[in-house]
Amino acid sequence: MNKFVMAALGGSLAGALATTQLAPPLLAQETSRSSSVYEQLDLFGDIFERIRSQYVEEVEPSELIEAAIDGMLTSLDPHSGYLSPDDAAAMRVQTRGEFGGLGIEVTQEEGFVKVVSPIDGTPADSAGIEAGDFITHVDGESVLGLTLDEAVEMMRGPVGSEIIITVVREGEVEPFDVSIIRDTITLTAVRSRLQDETVVLRVTTFNDQTTPNLEAGLRDQIEEAGGMENINGIVLDLRNNPGGLLSQAISVSDAFLEKGEIVSTRGRDPEDGDRFNATSGDLAEGKPIVVLINGGSASASEIVAGALQDHRRAIVVGTKSFGKGSVQTVMPLRGDGAMRLTTARYYTPSGRSIQALGVSPDIVVEQPRRNPNAEEEEETNERSRSEADLRGSLGNDSLSEDEIEQIEADRAKAEAAAALREEDYQLAYAIDILKGLSALGSAAE
Repeated sequence: MNKFVMAALGGSLAGALATTQLAPPLLAQETSRSSSVYEQLDLFGDIFERIRSQYVEEVEPSELIEAAIDGMLTSLDPHSGYLSPDDAAAMRVQTRGEFGGLGIEVTQEEGFVKVVSPIDGTPADSAGIEAGDFITHVDGESVLGLTLDEAVEMMRGPVGSEIIITVVREGEVEPFDVSIIRDTITLTAVRSRLQDETVVLRVTTFNDQTTPNLEAGLRDQIEEAGGMENINGIVLDLRNNPGGLLSQAISVSDAFLEKGEIVSTRGRDPEDGDRFNATSGDLAEGKPIVVLINGGSASASEIVAGALQDHRRAIVVGTKSFGKGSVQTVMPLRGDGAMRLTTARYYTPSGRSIQALGVSPDIVVEQPRRNPNAEEEEETNERSRSEADLRGSLGNDSLSEDEIEQIEADRAKAEAAAALREEDYQLAYAIDILKGLSALGSAAE
């Protein structure tokens, strides 16, 4: 027994000694790390003072500090950065749905400005700017080597003024210039319309107005159709939607889900994670949904597409989305500035991260480029003749006038669908899916 006690005491003493021996190196390592940080801060102060006193031109100390802060943040990832008081105010205005500029959402890649997406109805959209374009010069000045905020600042200017941007586009041999007139960008968050029996909800951004606009637009189209029973489904068009507010992505997803997780976020500290769940109620009343995405669909758009896809509430059609799966928190700073910091990644209900991968559509459908000879082909088709055009041809005596009118109405719908395929092949494909699902449903009944 005594031997056992002595052995136990010996083990405790050895453990205590081991702890005592390990503590000093760990403490020394932490002290060394702190010392290194303070040395680097001293180095920063030394450089700051030398620039102030010896740089060839006088510089504002506040500008140097802001540049240093911005450099520290932008070194982390393309979406973190410092917002000056003016930039912070502009961002607050933008989330309310109106701001001045060209109407493009941009990021930075390989030193150049890359277009995430043009915004519908803006000067950039009208000028033909496309998702995936690289902007290399602004008014003849290269953007290479500039931070994203500096490049964006170059593109800002008075409403009504002209800007010339140089664009590099995949498939084009040479860079080309595009002239754009700056304008006040007023975002219509959701545009709705009725295409035959399908409600098309075009969501252009996720700002404070998105969910109210979507609810009102859907309600108006259902009323125009004469009730939900006359609707075969909904197309939620998220193409070239650069994202926006996380809260709006959650509420739009919730509008079509009865239950279950919508999205989760996970930061560096597991305790900082959040999980957002749907509440009961489906605005579409169970009608099938097709979500349209492309390479310009980013961030909040991907949250909605991923949530509806994982819950099998929608068929996702189009091409792979942009792949921005991180969450930025805007933190106010003294002096009315702000810091935009990436604080978490988000995950779809199945636990997959979108970051750098994007949402893969259930059905891949490319948007074909407009064929320059298409108009000539259309004119040729219009000139084709049928039996009914021949002089003295026999009439059809097997159909009543009402049946003939119905056939002509169906033909007009088919021709309208064909015209839509020429204008927007992806949207026409989505509508055809809903027509097929509706036909299957009717046959099953």
